[in-house]
Amino acid sequence: MLLDAVRRWRLENVPGALARVVHTGGSAPLPPGAAMAVAADGEVVGGVSGGCVDGTVFSLCEQVIADGTPVLARFGGDELTAFAEGPTCGGTSEVLVHPLDDAGHDALERVRQTLRGGRSAVLATTVTGRCPGAHLVVATDGTEGSLGDTHLDRHATRVAAEHVGRPGAVTVDIPGPTGVDEPATRVLVHSFAPPSLLIFGASAFGEALSRAGALLGYRVVVCDARPALNRRERFPEAHEVITCWPHDYLDSVTVAESTAICVLTHDHKFDIPLLRSALRSPAGYVGAMGSRRVHAERLDLLRAEGLTDSELARLRSPLGLDLGARTAEETAVSVAAELVAHRRGGTGAPLTGLDVAIHR
Repeated sequence: MLLDAVRRWRLENVPGALARVVHTGGSAPLPPGAAMAVAADGEVVGGVSGGCVDGTVFSLCEQVIADGTPVLARFGGDELTAFAEGPTCGGTSEVLVHPLDDAGHDALERVRQTLRGGRSAVLATTVTGRCPGAHLVVATDGTEGSLGDTHLDRHATRVAAEHVGRPGAVTVDIPGPTGVDEPATRVLVHSFAPPSLLIFGASAFGEALSRAGALLGYRVVVCDARPALNRRERFPEAHEVITCWPHDYLDSVTVAESTAICVLTHDHKFDIPLLRSALRSPAGYVGAMGSRRVHAERLDLLRAEGLTDSELARLRSPLGLDLGARTAEETAVSVAAELVAHRRGGTGAPLTGLDVAIHR
């Protein structure tokens, strides 16, 4: 959403600024890489906190749009705090705000296009040094941009290559060339590696889950063998809508540990060959919709197909968390909640009464 909005601002010649979390300490609400973009007309997309410092960051974005000078702001903590306010959770956060100039737009557009193509990209941005706010994009098909120095570019490219395919952001210090009395340059290395959500079943549940999956940052693919139901306009948030037999599609694509597979057809002629392939794939999450009776029937049929107990134990069915969901939208929230819990290592239990860290 943020990348699409920034692209639109460029097409409409609307100036803007981008704020990004570059470092956190304690129980900060959002991790490094979290971003908020502000347009000169006041439009805001994203955020860098739970809301506690977003107002001040909005004002900093307006300032940066006006004067074109990047700002590094520190929030929270007892010392060396740039602003009196800080995250109400007691953590600390550093936020870099820089103007969206042509080089910044080029870098973000390269990231956007790479992600839409289903590939990973790393965006390296200087936080301190000669050219704060400079960008270098490292993707599987090459690099684009510059941090303003060939030495920095070389080292940042090497660091970025180590983070391709590993979602998240870290701040690293790159020392100056040997023999040069120059302080290290801090660089934010943000790896974009969107996980895939493969939804099998063109139904109302598939419609709702495709929207939820896109909201969570998945690259969503909807697949169904029935062309009358599997119409592109039903799934506007999906990156791809594929019409073919589900197991044929799954066998034709690369499946990784970050891939989530949701089988919503609850029709044995589709489900059994699909789940046979899915449960033998590296996919980190495999779930199937259906009643407990249907689930028991599936297990018997899959055992007859030769699947082992350890393979069958990977199947989450009925899929989703117990929210009492009844509608397609509520069911999508239930499934999306289980996807988040699986991806982040959560328990799925209410936080009230749990003595665990909220931000792991």
